[in-house]
Parts: sequence; C-alpha cells; structure tokens
Amino acid sequence: MGMREIVFDTETTGLDPRSGDRLVEIGCIELLNRVPSGATFHAYCNPQRDMPEAAEAVHGLSSAFLSDKPLFGELAEDLLAFLGDSPLVAHNAGFDFGFLNNELAMVGLAEISLDRMVDTVAIARKKHPGAKLSLDALCTRYGVDRSHRVKHGALLDAELLAQVYVELTGGRQIGLELASLGGEVSSQTVVELHANPAATRERREPRPHSASAEELARHQKFIDRMDAPIWGS
Repeated sequence: MGMREIVFDTETTGLDPRSGDRLVEIGCIELLNRVPSGATFHAYCNPQRDMPEAAEAVHGLSSAFLSDKPLFGELAEDLLAFLGDSPLVAHNAGFDFGFLNNELAMVGLAEISLDRMVDTVAIARKKHPGAKLSLDALCTRYGVDRSHRVKHGALLDAELLAQVYVELTGGRQIGLELASLGGEVSSQTVVELHANPAATRERREPRPHSASAEELARHQKFIDRMDAPIWGS
C-alpha cells in the first residue's frame, strides 16, 4: 500500500480542554504516497455544553445544531479504526492532539502517542522562518484555492492542509521515495525526510569534470594567440 498518512483538523468550543472545552467536529483525509485516496472520516459531536459566541463565530456550529449529534464516545471506535497506526498530520498539531486525547481519556480509551504527531506549523517555521504560518497564509504561498472557505470547517480545512502539506514537504516525490522503502514507515522517518528530502536518493559517484589533454592543448593554443594578456604582465 505504500506510505499512509492521515491529515486531520478539529473544531472545538474553545482553546483549552483542561478548562472544560470540548471537541465538536473532526475531519480526516487519507493520503497514500502523498496523494488523497478519497477516503475520509468526518463527524460532528455533541459537546454536552454551551457554545461560546467567539467559537461559534469561527466555525458556525451552534449548540442547537450539535444537540442531536452523537457523543464522542459513540464515534471513537470508528475514528480510531480510520486513524489506524498512521502518522497524523495537523496544523499546530499540539492543539488538535490535546483535544483528541482529552476526548479519548474521557471515554476510557488510550491516548494517541505524540510520536505519531506531524506538525505542519513546525515544518513551515523551519522552511519559511519569519513568514506568516496560518493555514490561509500557506494556502496563498502555495497557490491552494481557498475561495470556498467562508468559515472554518474540519473536513474542508483538512483538505486544504493536505494540499499545503504535500507542497511543504517537497511534493509527491517524497511519497514515492518512502514507498520504495517498503514496509511500515514511522512518523519519525517522515519528519527526517522533511528535513532532508534527498535522504533516500541513490548516491552516485562524482562525474569526471577535469579537462582532457586535447582540451588543454586547444586552450593553450587559444591563449597563445592573445596579444599581451593582462595576466601576463
């Protein structure tokens, strides 16, 4: 199957799960060798609490809309099955991992190891130091069309991020190189290749580039025709 990665995004009631904020939407895109496979996972969750106005202004999800949606615990097994053991790519990934792991802990399931986390903000900061790192800014930099993005939505943002991620990490060629390695590929391997995309390329012997005897003779003949060259004075 080659290299499988999941790009995902979440929407929440706020910024801090430790203060009672909850996950309300998750969207996931499957990449196989850096190409979207068409497989996705998308769900809304009832947070069992109010939706602050500031959060609703960002994603447009009201308490009324979410009131008949399933609880996270009802979705968790299907979500984990989709995620599998693949590296998980997110923008400012610590935020999304924090909420996802908080929800898993609340329903008595094991948290996802941070070893699987691939943070596109960290990759972008290293590749474009000093530049704006928002998803909108990176879409602009890489020519990713976001004209249909009015409000934040987890699945739409995951689709945009998937395109940005491929561009950020050297395009689809890295995916083909990783696929050529065979077997399972860890997120550490992915991150190492981001830093050194030439890591898996075949090493070639240096090509001879010194002048031949015939070329040296022709050069000398050309020089001898010059009248008082400046390097001879």
